[in-house]
Amino acid sequence: MLITSYNPGELGDTLITIVGPDAEEQASVRQQDIVRIYDVKTNQTTGYNFFNVSKILPKLTGNGQLILPTDEVAALNAALVQAGFDGELVADMQSKFIVGVVKSAVAHPKSDHLLVTETEIGGGKTLQIVSGSPNMKADIKVVVAVPGAMMPNGEIIWPGELRGVESNGMICSGRELQIKNAPQRPGALILPDDYQPVGEAFDFERAESLFES
Repeated sequence: MLITSYNPGELGDTLITIVGPDAEEQASVRQQDIVRIYDVKTNQTTGYNFFNVSKILPKLTGNGQLILPTDEVAALNAALVQAGFDGELVADMQSKFIVGVVKSAVAHPKSDHLLVTETEIGGGKTLQIVSGSPNMKADIKVVVAVPGAMMPNGEIIWPGELRGVESNGMICSGRELQIKNAPQRPGALILPDDYQPVGEAFDFERAESLFES
């Protein structure tokens, strides 16, 4: 998994890369213009910060989460090796916001408001996702933030548990996706049946017309 974020307006010419969730105890080490963040107990890397990244990736543009192609990830790995680190980044070009369909939604065994869903995201793959959306039910088309997604507010979606039940992703609301004119209240974004096929990357640009006033 590789999550990358670039926000030059707020952070300057710095690329944030994340390869794992924050550890209970973390430390960092800087070599040249690269900072490695790692788990103190296991020495496992959780991420790298690349300062002055335009020297490595001169064509880098965008704001927020980026999906870097393999040649740019290779350039980052070369910079890591040159700075004395391991070139351990692996390109991940899969979209993290997928059109899915809720196949079932049953009561959470330890909650009176959570539901445990089985949600298909294409290619025969189904994720178990715990949801608190008040409009959650079976047979609705939804937007799934799969593990590795960075939400518009910067939150990263990791596999986890909710009240002891495994949950691998999040079924999103229009508000959470920051779609124009989306209702500012809880509730899954239910897509029209003909919006996009299940398994496709969610079309954020097209979604701007979902809540036209």
